[in-house]
Amino acid sequence: MKIALLTKYGDMAASTRQRFLQYQPFLLTAGIETVQHALLDNAYLSQIYSERRQNFAYVASRYVKRLNWLRSNPDVDAIWLHCEVFPFLPSLAERMVSLPGKPIIFDFDDAIFHNYDLHTNRLVRFALGQKLKTTIGQANMAFCGNAYLAKYTSELCPRTEVVPTVVDTSVYCPPSKLKPKNVLVNIGWIGTPSTWMQYMHPMLPVFIETAAKMGARLSVMGAERNALPHPLLDFVDWSVDCEVPFLQNIDIGVMPLTDTPWARGKCGYKLIQYMACGLPVIASPVGVNCDIVEHGVNGFLVETEAEWVVALNALISDSNLRLRMGAAGREKVKRDYSLQVYGPKITNLLLEMLKLQGNKFL
Repeated sequence: MKIALLTKYGDMAASTRQRFLQYQPFLLTAGIETVQHALLDNAYLSQIYSERRQNFAYVASRYVKRLNWLRSNPDVDAIWLHCEVFPFLPSLAERMVSLPGKPIIFDFDDAIFHNYDLHTNRLVRFALGQKLKTTIGQANMAFCGNAYLAKYTSELCPRTEVVPTVVDTSVYCPPSKLKPKNVLVNIGWIGTPSTWMQYMHPMLPVFIETAAKMGARLSVMGAERNALPHPLLDFVDWSVDCEVPFLQNIDIGVMPLTDTPWARGKCGYKLIQYMACGLPVIASPVGVNCDIVEHGVNGFLVETEAEWVVALNALISDSNLRLRMGAAGREKVKRDYSLQVYGPKITNLLLEMLKLQGNKFL
């Protein structure tokens, strides 16, 4: 059996790695081969992260390449589609995913429908506000990163499954050695340049002031060119190889959010990363964060700046509290958000779908 992975981006994107590629060993064991066809490659994503101007001729060529693949009668047994077929093209273009006549699994981990139905441009809302309903309506099964997304999808696809973005807990794990007690406590954040500016940058005065008063530091991975230098800030460029060592070098993981429809659709992936590495977390009580973080058990859910300061002070000043909450968080990830749990689940769901569709190999 062979499944085509129609991802939005190449493997530089966390969604591609964590929602598709990391399942490949489980699928191969079950006799399912996967072939990836990214709409936009890593070069494009690097360009976006560095805020360089987009090459629209290049993007158009990638759209044509995907269309030609869909028209080529591809030798696959199913299509596993990430987000949408052609971003910012109308519903008619989305129907192209059905050209090969294969079962379709729709997969998404962000409230991408709000890119259209809540767009500031009235014309975009009118022309594209319902386009995702066309995509989802063609799917035989949908994998949704959280309940907020599943609520939107379940009315359109009868077989909707909540599948969080999970991590391999044998890779994402606490450091083998405890830090010396005389090392400054390190508050950490990981993300992208856009999420840095939207959610983290407005909170910097709170973090900087608290770190200065409590004798701590702040480490940031992924802010790229949007990062401004400060004596208490350490900025680290993102890379796959550096991600886990970065997480193992911080002591507290933070995830501030503003309560918007887009934020409610987020899957809390950075919280899962932090917790898998044995870190206590502090997060805004928005969307799935309220499911991942058990207040007072594996971290704190805080709203106001004053609450952020209280939570930061508590964790910075108490190493035993950090260890206790970090251990509780790791256990929760191993139980509810791990590849070890979801690898077999996803494999069985795909096998079941193929069987129901009368796959010729089964």
